[in-house]
Amino acid sequence: MCPTIVNNVETLCDVKHIVALGGAEYAKLGTPNNTGTRIVSLSGHVKRPGYYEIETGKVTIGQLINDPAFGGGLREPEPGRPPRKLKAVIPGGSSAKVFKAGEKFKLKRKGPDGQMVEQEMDMLDLPYDFDSLIAAGSMSGSSAIIVMDDSVDIVEALANIAEFYAHESCGQCTPCREGSLWMSKALHRLTHGEGRASDADYLVKIADNIPGGRTICAFGEACSWPVQSFVAKFKDEFIAKGKADEERRAQGKIDPDTTPSQQHESATAH
Repeated sequence: MCPTIVNNVETLCDVKHIVALGGAEYAKLGTPNNTGTRIVSLSGHVKRPGYYEIETGKVTIGQLINDPAFGGGLREPEPGRPPRKLKAVIPGGSSAKVFKAGEKFKLKRKGPDGQMVEQEMDMLDLPYDFDSLIAAGSMSGSSAIIVMDDSVDIVEALANIAEFYAHESCGQCTPCREGSLWMSKALHRLTHGEGRASDADYLVKIADNIPGGRTICAFGEACSWPVQSFVAKFKDEFIAKGKADEERRAQGKIDPDTTPSQQHESATAH
């Protein structure tokens, strides 16, 4: 079998440029400490999802989403509906910590005099490179950007991500095996009418106890980061959904979206 790196599209694209330009000239592309090119996978609620090759750090997140050469802006709303608004961006694959629309970051940048100065920057103005996204608390990771507009149910989005990680865990390390499954189950509960207001804190408690050298590989961190960041930045939505479920159950009402077996369990439990 061939090494998987041979089939890595980004690697092959880099090799093409390096062979054509030479290593020294290729290193002049991009920005200092973030040289070369990247293949960005842009998906979600944009008009022009796709793969785009950029010079590292020469394009901002906002440009990737809104520029006609890239995403072309948020998708059009349904007829009669107001324009959509940006809600969140996952900047580097599903494990990357989510950014909330409107977030501001204080990053150190080199000023005109060559000295480092602290500069406040909107999330959309972040250069798409390694250092800037790390400084903002996330990462460019696999360079897979997922754009979410205000039609997204954040709890549902995280539940989808958590289900994937629970399924993909190899099961060798207990914190990852059990933790990813518990988080997925809690989010399944929240998205199926059985949520609790305390589930937000419960999720973070689990997520905080998986990483930190407790697992052999980085999958433990990968399944924890989305939960930590989604709940931290959209905690009110998790609490509201859990509280609504609690109130509905207290009144003896059944969520119409639950399955017959779930409805039976809910009815017999009260």
